[in-house]
Amino acid sequence: MTSAQEQTLGFQTEVKQLLHLMIHSLYSNREIFLRELISNSADACDKLRYRALENDGLYENDPELRVEIEFDHDGKTVTIRDNGIGMNREDVIANLGTIARSGTAEFLKQMSGEQQKDARLIGQFGVGFYSGFIVADEVVVRTRLAGTPHEQGVEWRSKGEGEFTIVDIEREKHGTEIVLHLKEDALEFADEHRLKSLVRKYSDHIEVPVRMPTVQEGEGDAEATVTWETVNEAQALWVRPKSDVSDDEYKAFYKHVAHDFSDPLTWSHNRVEGKLEYTSLLYVPARAPFDLYQREGARGLKLYVQRVFIIDDAEQFLPLYLRFIKGVVDSNDLSLNVSREILQQDPQVEKMKGALTKRALDMLSKLSKDSETYQNFWNQFGGVLKEGPAEDHSNREKIGGLLRFASTHTDSSVQDQSLSDYIARMKDNQKAIYYIIADSFNAARHSPHLEIFRKKGIEVLLLSDRIDEWLMTHLTEFDGKSMVDITRGDLDLGEIDSEEEKQAQQESAKAKEGLAERFREALGDQVQEVRVTHRLTESPACVVLPENEMGYQMRRLMEAAGQPVPEVKPILEFNPDHALISRLEGSNGEAFTDLAHVLFDQAVIAEGGQLDDPAAYVRRLNAMLTH
Repeated sequence: MTSAQEQTLGFQTEVKQLLHLMIHSLYSNREIFLRELISNSADACDKLRYRALENDGLYENDPELRVEIEFDHDGKTVTIRDNGIGMNREDVIANLGTIARSGTAEFLKQMSGEQQKDARLIGQFGVGFYSGFIVADEVVVRTRLAGTPHEQGVEWRSKGEGEFTIVDIEREKHGTEIVLHLKEDALEFADEHRLKSLVRKYSDHIEVPVRMPTVQEGEGDAEATVTWETVNEAQALWVRPKSDVSDDEYKAFYKHVAHDFSDPLTWSHNRVEGKLEYTSLLYVPARAPFDLYQREGARGLKLYVQRVFIIDDAEQFLPLYLRFIKGVVDSNDLSLNVSREILQQDPQVEKMKGALTKRALDMLSKLSKDSETYQNFWNQFGGVLKEGPAEDHSNREKIGGLLRFASTHTDSSVQDQSLSDYIARMKDNQKAIYYIIADSFNAARHSPHLEIFRKKGIEVLLLSDRIDEWLMTHLTEFDGKSMVDITRGDLDLGEIDSEEEKQAQQESAKAKEGLAERFREALGDQVQEVRVTHRLTESPACVVLPENEMGYQMRRLMEAAGQPVPEVKPILEFNPDHALISRLEGSNGEAFTDLAHVLFDQAVIAEGGQLDDPAAYVRRLNAMLTH
């Protein structure tokens, strides 16, 4: 530190790594720096316009909000400035010295060194300001927070090599000015036509005018005159008729809203008139952000009221399970002076939320008609959409139609089968949709519970995501068909089993009543009941949970979260036709007890359960193998 006004600070470690990556890897995407910096300037103007609703003195007699771009080819600089809200010293340190989003470490872990992939990742991560270092070997920022004295200006400068310097300066104008000292191989950007073409390509839709100077040489001794030309369309894209907006314009606007490099998968632009008047423009991204599963992270739509920016992440307009949706909502009806809390309780907001949720689900339903594109969407966002049935009971059926599962139909771990597909393939007499939940796909696919279903050619959904048990406690039926967990309660295949099969099952159960009782006594209080099964064709035994008990997957999640979980005693079902059961029936004393425990422990392991005493299991198994 050299004085009270000047201070040299180090970047966070993650920022240093990110700057190094940007400076050395992103040559193919260099031009996006201008889009990112213009977007930041436009946001700063939006924020000033909103704050000035309560205090128009913040304009400081300069109410015409704008972004200006200048270049100096000889001086090798490009300057982007705005007369927006500006920053004070604390804002500068917080915003320019750190990456103000969660998941930084996770982001860096996924860096590969592959130029194209890393470019997409940076776009997902939304680190707009730092993109200046792609083309500049030094960046200088001069800024002053609107409404503060002139002597509270701040200058920030850095070469992107690990540290930055901040000094207090006198600054007459509020807002922010960024001066990029271009690298030798980036001088192409110090060109009027190049800069104008980039503004029109990336920022045409931004409502704030983006201006550039045009110099007209005077005749004779007359001085040259400078006029400022607005380069962009400067009209909010969402207020334009759909027929006037091209696909390329929609895609460019998405990149501005989402700070994403990739094109969106789809979008929906809609104007509602009547009791409620609002315009919405919703997008489905192609890739998930890093904080998608951090439910407390920033999310939501950009909210405008009569084209005045209000909130950047208005999460009140979509439920949490649709938090990946990006876009804008512009209302004519919401009060401008509401706080976030009052906004949440506004009945108009609830009506808009219901309508926007339906709009988003319809958009996804339309997308699902293209199976390849929808599969890309599902691979990125499927786990979040599975939160829907629990959070949004009124749309449960619609969400159910959007879900995708792995299934015994393909025996593949790819989740690409819909419930409608399943129903179309159901057996003539089948009344239910059958599923199994396990800790992994292989555990589900190889579960003993599937044996009778494979024998009869009945399809079963194979669920192994952490959220699946939570999902199925709320998605209890679809299209009039009940959802049945094949590992719970009595298995009743209804009319799929013939009368002869049912009769044989009853006779077998009656014949083995004595064995079932001996089995239960040997296991003691480890089980609730022991009974003959017709689920199994190859395995000797399986464990079944009582109908309304919490499953193994949910129990482990609750325990990991430190929640108390009530003890559950499973039901043991055995296959009367298996050789090991015949051996058990012919055993007595300690041999019977040991084999009974081994069969029970194996059944628990097959379901992904944990043994209370693994050493005892190993000891009993070894003793049996050596006799």
